Amino acid sequence: MYGFINTCLKSLVIEKFGEETWEKLRMMAEVQDTFMTYEIYDDTLTLRLVQEACKMLEVSAEVVLKLFGGYFFSFCKMSGYDTMLRTLGGNLAEFVENLDALHSYLALSYQEMNAPSFRVETMDDGRMLLHYYSDRKGLYHIVPGIIEAVAKDFFDSEVDMTILNQSEENERTGQKEHVVFLVVQRSLKSKKRLKQKDSTEDIQGEENRQDAEETMKKLQQRYTSLPPSSRKRAPWDIVRSIVRFSQGNLSSAFSPSYPEKLWIDQQAFCNAFPFHIVFDKNLRIKQTGVNIQKFVPGLQTKDIRLDEYFEIIHPQIIFDISNIRKFINSQFVLKTRREMVPQAAQQQAMLKLRGQMVWMPSLECMVYLCSPKLRSLQELEERGLHLADIAQHDTTRDLILLNQQRLAEIELSNQLERKKEELRILSRNLEVEKKKTETLLYAMLPRHVANQLKEGKRVEAGDFKVCTILFSDVVTFTNICAACEPIQIVNMLNSMYSRFDRLTSVHDVYKVETIGDAYMVVGGVPIPTDSHAERVANFALGMRIAAREVTNPITGQPIQIRVGLHTGPVLAGVVGEKMPRYCLFGDTVNTASRMESHGVPDHVHLSPFTYSELAGKSFEIKERGEIQVKGKGLMTTYFLMRHLHASDEEIMGMGDVQLYAKTPESSMDGEHLNEEKEKSFSENQSSKGSSLDNGSCHGSTSDGGASGASTALQNGEHPEAMNSRFCLLL
Repeated sequence: MYGFINTCLKSLVIEKFGEETWEKLRMMAEVQDTFMTYEIYDDTLTLRLVQEACKMLEVSAEVVLKLFGGYFFSFCKMSGYDTMLRTLGGNLAEFVENLDALHSYLALSYQEMNAPSFRVETMDDGRMLLHYYSDRKGLYHIVPGIIEAVAKDFFDSEVDMTILNQSEENERTGQKEHVVFLVVQRSLKSKKRLKQKDSTEDIQGEENRQDAEETMKKLQQRYTSLPPSSRKRAPWDIVRSIVRFSQGNLSSAFSPSYPEKLWIDQQAFCNAFPFHIVFDKNLRIKQTGVNIQKFVPGLQTKDIRLDEYFEIIHPQIIFDISNIRKFINSQFVLKTRREMVPQAAQQQAMLKLRGQMVWMPSLECMVYLCSPKLRSLQELEERGLHLADIAQHDTTRDLILLNQQRLAEIELSNQLERKKEELRILSRNLEVEKKKTETLLYAMLPRHVANQLKEGKRVEAGDFKVCTILFSDVVTFTNICAACEPIQIVNMLNSMYSRFDRLTSVHDVYKVETIGDAYMVVGGVPIPTDSHAERVANFALGMRIAAREVTNPITGQPIQIRVGLHTGPVLAGVVGEKMPRYCLFGDTVNTASRMESHGVPDHVHLSPFTYSELAGKSFEIKERGEIQVKGKGLMTTYFLMRHLHASDEEIMGMGDVQLYAKTPESSMDGEHLNEEKEKSFSENQSSKGSSLDNGSCHGSTSDGGASGASTALQNGEHPEAMNSRFCLLL
């Protein structure tokens, strides 16, 4: 089948059931999303779509195919075939009888089209027997859908179709499905009239009688005023002609006139119709046109059989007179047998003839009025023909020239469709790559900050009144680095940081950066939240649990980490133009780093400010006492022991317990949540601050000292530099 059919099926599913249903259906059927109109696809592809549609919708194939048949008629109209379909016939029987002619015309564009054949038998009571022939088995349910849609749209009627017989016949091409439908047609207008009440009918009957009397009076007056006729006519003949003339129904009075003898001799007829064949009921050839003799010289032999020189291409029937008479209203296509043409012509493409069969009862012969079946000037040349070989009155000349242009347009359309599909695939791949790029960008910068940078806007520094900052490092990291290969260090840190990164999503804290074995996160920045201390505290407990799953490459034992937390104000902004970073500045960063460096292995060390934020919450906290903190003097610090109401699994994000109060933000969808976050971020921008264009250290202190992150590198304990995405270990 051509892509046009599959495109129609896709359009039907999308229109009736939506894009998601089509996407699911095509995935189940394992087919592509887009089909080229003039490209040929295997029948099994279409059948798979139909079968999967039946399973998905839980309906029978009869329902799906009938629905497709009705939609296919509408789809053809929308695709530009409306006028062509309307002019096929004046009634339903003529429409069906001319479908084969339409398929023959479409075959000029769709050369490999294998269309079904139709034959109509009209019964005395007005009912029809519709014969359907097809090489494709099981698709006959499409026919009622098409016929019902045609009857309703074009002929203002409805039809009931019943299958009388279904069989398989041995035809020239093999087993062919033959289905006979009984078609009963009813006018919708008549149906409406039958629904009127009896009282209304009586009133109309009286009005009709009055109209009839007035009409007769007018006719009598018109009859008396007519001039005398030169030819004597019966009075009622004159009245009949007046009635016919006044109704404008001249065509119903037409009767053809035939000459007493045929005023054309044999030679003139054979020259005027250079491609014709007359044969009897035994297929014996009696007469042929001059040009058909020129290309098939064997036809000059008297009483040879037609089936010796030709085979029937369409309709696909056994070559005998009875089958030809069954399909007398169809267009017949015959092809020359290669072995019956001269040796010199056997290398050329074989001549095909297309035309009409007309039965002549008086002679008991069939005349085949035909023309060469050609699609283009190239085919004309391949068969050794010229336009001069075709009679001037034969529209095949015009058809070849017009179709030559049509084929050029089809090729251009094919190229455009292929380019469109290439662009669609390219656009889809570009969207995938764009998402990858955005994912990487959002991993390096907050989403709303990254969006502002993408739009070319300046990101102003934000002054956050309160937040909680965390630093962590690996105990004895310098010793581990000295005793291991660099790749072992990379693997260890990657295993540890991957677990930490997952926890940032669980507790919704922002990862600022990593430097060597130091890991820095913040709660309440860049999105302010009242639960910033709780989130960072739970994250710290989760880090301690996660670190036990990572082994020391020297000892094979779980590694130990130190964690420090401090709460206070910070200034945050983007620094640098090449590899820009979102940095935190202020003494809070420095103090948080001091909490980590003065911490104890496998403990979470809290400053008094963080303790005051967590006091009274669901945490077990132990006082450490006063210690001397470098640059800060004596401080009373604390150890965070555990969460009182959450298990380790729940801290790690594997339980169903709600650790934080639900905020209005959490009920928003993703798009509106991002908008609210950007709004919140903008409100926290410092009106007096400017963009931080210089400096590359996260956590620079307000007193001009070393950065908090740098301070975490305790007096050169581990000088290896590591950013959040790339490590260089020496």
